[in-house]
Amino acid sequence: MTDSKYFTTTKKGEIFELKAELNSDKKEKKKEAVKKVIASMTVGKDVSALFPDVVNCMQTDNLELKKLVYLYLMNYAKSQPDMAIMAVNTFVKDCEDPNPLIRALAVRTMGCIRVDKITEYLCEPLRKCLKDEDPYVRKTAAVCVAKLHDINAQLVEDQGFLDTLKDLISDSNPMVVANAVAALSEIAESHPSSNLLDLNPQSINKLLTALNECTEWGQIFILDCLANYTPKDDREAQSICERVTPRLSHANSAVVLSAVKVLMKFMEMLSKDLDYYGTLLKKLAPPLVTLLSAEPELQYVALRNINLIVQKRPEILKHEMKVFFVKYNDPIYVKLEKLDIMIRLASQANIAQVLAELKEYATEVDVDFVRKAVRAIGRCAIKVEQSAERCVSTLLDLIQTKVNYVVQEAIVVIKDIFRKYPNKYESVIATLCENLDSLDEPEARAAMIWIVGEYAERIDNADELLESFLEGFHDESTQVQLQLLTAIVKLFLKKPTETQELVQQVLSLATQDSDNPDLRDRGYIYWRLLSTDPVAAKEVVLAEKPLISEETDLIEPTLLDELICYIGTLASVYHKPPSAFVEGGRGVVHKSLPPRTASSESTESPEMAPAGAPPGEQLDVIPTQGDLLGDLLNLDLGPPVSGPPLATSSVQMGAVDLLGGGLDSLIGAPNFVAPPAATVPANLGAPMGSGLSDLFDLTSGVGTLSGSYVAPKAVWLPAMKAKGLEISGTFTRQVGSISMDLQLTNKALQVMTDFAIQFNRNSFGLAPAAPLQVHAPLSPNQTVEISLPLNTVGSVMKMEPLNNLQVAVKNNIDVFYFSTLYPLHILFVEDGKMGES
Repeated sequence: MTDSKYFTTTKKGEIFELKAELNSDKKEKKKEAVKKVIASMTVGKDVSALFPDVVNCMQTDNLELKKLVYLYLMNYAKSQPDMAIMAVNTFVKDCEDPNPLIRALAVRTMGCIRVDKITEYLCEPLRKCLKDEDPYVRKTAAVCVAKLHDINAQLVEDQGFLDTLKDLISDSNPMVVANAVAALSEIAESHPSSNLLDLNPQSINKLLTALNECTEWGQIFILDCLANYTPKDDREAQSICERVTPRLSHANSAVVLSAVKVLMKFMEMLSKDLDYYGTLLKKLAPPLVTLLSAEPELQYVALRNINLIVQKRPEILKHEMKVFFVKYNDPIYVKLEKLDIMIRLASQANIAQVLAELKEYATEVDVDFVRKAVRAIGRCAIKVEQSAERCVSTLLDLIQTKVNYVVQEAIVVIKDIFRKYPNKYESVIATLCENLDSLDEPEARAAMIWIVGEYAERIDNADELLESFLEGFHDESTQVQLQLLTAIVKLFLKKPTETQELVQQVLSLATQDSDNPDLRDRGYIYWRLLSTDPVAAKEVVLAEKPLISEETDLIEPTLLDELICYIGTLASVYHKPPSAFVEGGRGVVHKSLPPRTASSESTESPEMAPAGAPPGEQLDVIPTQGDLLGDLLNLDLGPPVSGPPLATSSVQMGAVDLLGGGLDSLIGAPNFVAPPAATVPANLGAPMGSGLSDLFDLTSGVGTLSGSYVAPKAVWLPAMKAKGLEISGTFTRQVGSISMDLQLTNKALQVMTDFAIQFNRNSFGLAPAAPLQVHAPLSPNQTVEISLPLNTVGSVMKMEPLNNLQVAVKNNIDVFYFSTLYPLHILFVEDGKMGES
């Protein structure tokens, strides 16, 4: 008979009847009653009133009954802590039971009862179970330590359980070793600073021995632990890889991915010249391919991990392109992921095969998938130059199908192909223009407008085409409006006589009728450029564009290295580090791959220079916008120039025509009056030139050394000590001038004003050469950077240490004091010359 009868609804007075049955003398009746109690508890009824009666049933030799009572106890101990203490004696007794199953059951339940009052009573039974003769009890006790640590970490440390756990890593039973590693890893994650898993070659050897004999989940814990170890040299790394490799053929996909993680990490330390390195690459491919024969959900996880592996080491799967071909019954999420990996593996050797496959996908019924397939053809053209022509003809064939969304995607990718291969495939523009009316998506419309503007001189009716877009200017998306503005300005610069009205119209729409600040700003910039200096406008707007890079969606190298360390976890599926999605960031440690040995320097990463490259021949790395701005601000272009300021044309906003005579200068109108020439001082050219040449020529005498070493900013005054004002700073010396570079951050909830600064007497008479000027009130969460000039004419008093500086800063809230040490080199002259005397 099944246990379903216990879940049938019963009559009134149920609790009373159960109470009577629980106190019955008959064992069978007791067991039936406990089953009914558990059934009621499972469906959500409150049976906590029966707590004392159920606890009394613990005194039994029947293992089934004991399990049921322990289950009840785990559920209600938290709400009835005073009653739960009644069970402590039974736990202690059960931990000494001759039956190892009962001992393990008792220790497992102890770990699940999260009641502080009981915890200290359970330490002694747990200590005995950790040294129990039966491995089943020891492995259960090891997990119990981790649970206890979560309830009361201090107690676990005081009782010495952590040391006992470390000893269990040397246990003779592999399952005990695996559980000890799991428990220590769990504890270490919540306390990243503690070095619990102090791994060394001896303990690694024990883990590798246990790896072959423990259960699959035990293997995962051990492999994850191995992945956190950094071998001392490439020989040790190779030895570990050899012993981990057999795990690749395991039936459990989690074990396979954990093994791949260990191997990917340790391969960093192996030289590419080793025969073993090539063997390992070959061994990694089959298990990854096998994962793709699992159910779709597992396939997706495997594909997300393979995506990372292919970005790091594409050579592993370069011959396995066919397994990533899409099957008709694959879910869309698997199809899209496979498509992404196909592009990453595309090369000259397999491009014909890939293109044939992609062309087939472009005729599917799934719209999202077709779009991605068309886009993939464009990415192939950009990645494999030899295939560009074939890709373009494939895209033209697809455009001829006249399927709306296919045409639109094709136009978007052809724009990128034009950027990659200028002056090569422009003959297809006529075909693209035929499909102008069918475009209804912002991205496709913007791409088409870009093509018309960029190649206006090749399109006879370019002005008509752009004018047709201009009719519904205010209904277009921002992306299209911005592109249209730029395209019409390009057209005007190429054909000024025919398009003056058109450019006036678009500039008026962008600046006067639009609420979008980006559009307005761009409109005003173009208007001013065209009205003041048409030649400069031409140089800016029609400047030669840099070629687009092969793959723009690659994960940034340092993030990729971190994600490789998280293969087989959620981080590898999200393609984000754990700190990005683990709430609070508790226990999140940033991981990175081990440093490469001298023999295994890799040149495949774009940011690394070739090993044999001479100094100075580093590979170009495109700087970020922030870096460029920083470089501009840091350029020291000689001393300030005195002289009359550059004349600027008096351009006024409003009803006055901003294009004044600027457009006429392009068109060459007879009545155009040139603005007065800007007077440029004769001495302006020299410092500019000398400053730039000084960057490269250090032989032109004194004054070329513009500055000395600048330490990074340090926090001098924390916000908690200054009522929300945080001050960071450093000292600099530039061209003979000393300054204190300050960063003020308002972390309070009120505005800060009226800043002032004062120095105490110091060893070298350092003093502010000017007041501390914070030009605007400092709002909450705002940061301002100020450079305070210093001189050495202040009062002198010997300090301890010699370079100690005591500072007072005042604002509208209070006066705050701090001291800092300034580097002595800021007091030294740059040229280092000494007098003969």
